[in-house]
Amino acid sequence: MSGHPVVSWTEAGETRSARWRSESGAPPPKCVVIADDRMTADAAYRLACEGTAMLWRGDFQNARQLLQALARRAGRKPRRAERKPPKPISSPAEAFHLYRQAQSQRARTLGMLLLPFEDDHGIPLRRAPDVRQACAEAYGPGDGPYVASLRELLGLIGAHEWRKKGVEIPALGRSIHPHYGVFSPIRGEYVGLVAEAPLPSRALAFDIGTGTGVLAAVLAHRGVTRVVATDQDPRALACARENMARLGLTGQVEVVQADLFPEGRAPLVVCNPPWIPARPSSALEHAVYDPESRMLRGFLDGLAAHLEPGGEGWLVLSDLAEHLGLRSRAWLLAAFEEAGLKVVGRMDVRPSHPRASDDADPLHAARAAELTSLWRLAVC
Repeated sequence: MSGHPVVSWTEAGETRSARWRSESGAPPPKCVVIADDRMTADAAYRLACEGTAMLWRGDFQNARQLLQALARRAGRKPRRAERKPPKPISSPAEAFHLYRQAQSQRARTLGMLLLPFEDDHGIPLRRAPDVRQACAEAYGPGDGPYVASLRELLGLIGAHEWRKKGVEIPALGRSIHPHYGVFSPIRGEYVGLVAEAPLPSRALAFDIGTGTGVLAAVLAHRGVTRVVATDQDPRALACARENMARLGLTGQVEVVQADLFPEGRAPLVVCNPPWIPARPSSALEHAVYDPESRMLRGFLDGLAAHLEPGGEGWLVLSDLAEHLGLRSRAWLLAAFEEAGLKVVGRMDVRPSHPRASDDADPLHAARAAELTSLWRLAVC
């Protein structure tokens, strides 16, 4: 276990330890107690709120039910006698930060129910499902026993099912299969923009930060002869390559590891960066949060040097950050100008995901006003 985080606990009068796994980057809990089917939901919730983790030794399905009970308690509003008058929220940005704090606290609480895993990712509990393949896809080959949270395991299982089933992409008439930790193209409106925008050329395109490879596949499907798709994340690279092979596009799409741009110039350069300029709290959030708009600025600042004369850069970007008060439209237009770029066209689409119409969502006002745009940029 050298070099890996370790979680320790006392069991049967002995101090024991195992490797700690957390794809969200959560540190190993400092206090761990043994729990089984006799543990009540109220007792478990008190322990979790105090920061005490529970290593489960009972029935697996009972652990799932206990986690559901913890989630209900975590989402329950205080009783009227316990309520404090709500503090007025001064801005959409404050609402966003309070929302993230609440989500983070909820994740910490629900992450306190732990499971033991064997060398091959098997779970040595009664009625435990076979999760070895799902864990191997996220963690890699087994290299010794470890402990992880049940909440994380359920995320791994969900990702495994999406990988098997795939996400249908109407613009392709086929499905894209996302890997664990790679942003899934479930919000299809931005894919539709790339499928409909007028192509400046069909000779060559760069897809910057390709992720699953969905936009590269759409460009190839539209007849672009050669697409170079880049990413830095090993999971994304493996995912994109697998999807290109599945779609029969390996002859058209080359997936390469690069920090933003590949070498050379192209008549079309496409980028769909993370939309929210905030600090990710885990490695899995890097596809959503772009601290200080670093990737966005990197794309804009390098675009002119990688466009052929008369070429276009397509920036696919939601304005949700503007409605949250995290970035202004004036800032974005100034960033275009500073990079020596001009806007030659723009296409907009409203989101169709369920949260856009959920008035119980704390960020409903911003989500309801959101537009996703494809900005067509050219060198001034």
